[in-house]
Amino acid sequence: MSEWRETNFGEVIDVINGFAFKSSNFLENMVTNSLPIIKIKNVANGNVHLNGVQYHAYSENLSKYIVKKGDVLIALTGNHPQAETQIVGLASRYKVDRTALINQRVAKVISKNEETLSTDYIFYFLKDTNTHLYLASRSSGSANQANISKSDIENIPFSLPPKNEQKAIAAILSSLDDKIDLLHRQNKTLEAMAETLFRQWFVEEASVDWEEKPLGELLTITSSKRIFYSEYVATGVPFYRSKEIIELHNTGNTKSELCISANRFNEIQEKFGVPITGDILLTSVGTLGIPYRVKKNDKFYFKDGNLTWFKDFTSIPSIIIYCWLKSGIGKEQLDSITIGSTQAALTINGLKDIKLIIPPEDRIQALEENLIFFYNKLDTNQVQIQTLETLRDNLLPKLMSGAVRVNL
Repeated sequence: MSEWRETNFGEVIDVINGFAFKSSNFLENMVTNSLPIIKIKNVANGNVHLNGVQYHAYSENLSKYIVKKGDVLIALTGNHPQAETQIVGLASRYKVDRTALINQRVAKVISKNEETLSTDYIFYFLKDTNTHLYLASRSSGSANQANISKSDIENIPFSLPPKNEQKAIAAILSSLDDKIDLLHRQNKTLEAMAETLFRQWFVEEASVDWEEKPLGELLTITSSKRIFYSEYVATGVPFYRSKEIIELHNTGNTKSELCISANRFNEIQEKFGVPITGDILLTSVGTLGIPYRVKKNDKFYFKDGNLTWFKDFTSIPSIIIYCWLKSGIGKEQLDSITIGSTQAALTINGLKDIKLIIPPEDRIQALEENLIFFYNKLDTNQVQIQTLETLRDNLLPKLMSGAVRVNL
């Protein structure tokens, strides 16, 4: 690494803090000469999205805060890594073909000279776990409201490789990210195809003579046996709450923060049963209506109250119920039975009373076969995504530190 030059990050980059827009000037909808505003929530967990954005009229004095495709953004406020959700100092790449503006507490990191340091390399340096752990260690505030500053970013110790080595390192990591992005896009297409097929066969082509039945007559809807705080152990069988089920739904993977002993799990399994392949867990408090369909090798138990358990699919296949829960139709029906003002919730009785129109057996069987094909392919893609993400995350710090060198 003798040709790598040791310096501070601020020597080769500039940090542009977002603008302190007045909330009273935000627009709920886009109008002529307005741009979306990227806030902290839009760079959560290292991925930029424009969900729920507000807009602001553009003028030349805001040009400094423009964000375009390929720019590197970083969250200046968030959680410490020991906490949950958005971690302070996480970097993300803006991948949207749409100009936007950055709000305060979101910063843009740019190269002072692309011939010296490429934007691609900046991104991967900031994505390195060692980098954002370093930033988190410099943060002020509490674990749940940690803040970093422009100077914190500028003062990161930095090893600057030659430009050709930067390019080679970024190319390796970019190729993995490109494959991951492609698989994510394929999965979105598969999910859209599954929902379209469900809507076509269950709604658009529905016949007036099809029978309508309450969900509670088609399957068993229940919850778990209560697990007390004193029964939690450091290692054992994973114990899931809504948080873990949402992670499984979104990524197919989650970390077991809580466990129960194998003996306790076996006792529950023998007396009351545990989730098996094809069963569905549904988030029922707080973030509502997120389903997870249990896979073949899953072994876990779950928190009562937070999650509702769908099982015993004797009258209708679980894959169809799963697709219904994910569909716009299913979400509308869940919204219609939601209770609570301070904390929204779905009740078992409310779920049992939801009415479903049931097609003839041959139509159910044909739809099941199609949906299984879509979701099997989706699950296969998700496994590949996890494998590629693990490879990238293991390789990234080694490449960025010079522990692994690329052949030039």
